[in-house]
Amino acid sequence: MSQELVFAIAQAQAAYGRCLDEDRLEDWPDFFAQDCLYRVTSAQNIRDGYEASLIFLNSKGMVRDRITALRDANIYERQAYRHVIGQPLITAQTKERVTSEASFIIARIMRDGTTDLFATGRYLDSWRQTSAGLELIERVVVCDSSRIDTLLALPL
Repeated sequence: MSQELVFAIAQAQAAYGRCLDEDRLEDWPDFFAQDCLYRVTSAQNIRDGYEASLIFLNSKGMVRDRITALRDANIYERQAYRHVIGQPLITAQTKERVTSEASFIIARIMRDGTTDLFATGRYLDSWRQTSAGLELIERVVVCDSSRIDTLLALPL
């Protein structure tokens, strides 16, 4: 594995976090392949082998629909995130796919200025290299805690 690939994944991770932190939710689907999977689950579910997910999106169309619902249909208290994403570890590589893992910490900032540690965990990712750069084939967001705040509205 090359240092260039590690750097490219780190850059993609940083851009992903920045996109969400800056409330550019309409740009979030651009990180994903057409045939993608995005799900949010807990470390306990992963340990126990459960497929249960708090959020399950299995196409880029569903990713887009999630943003449309957030902007136009869902009612939730306005909030913002700040992502801190660790250095990616490449766990496997083939011609078609690169898998990586990266830890994250997400702070949530409420409209009144209250800031809380919202989520910690790891991203389990599969990437595809295209002529335009890297795209996510799969992102499994594994939250360390199985206690998830009901305000899980925005993507992690």
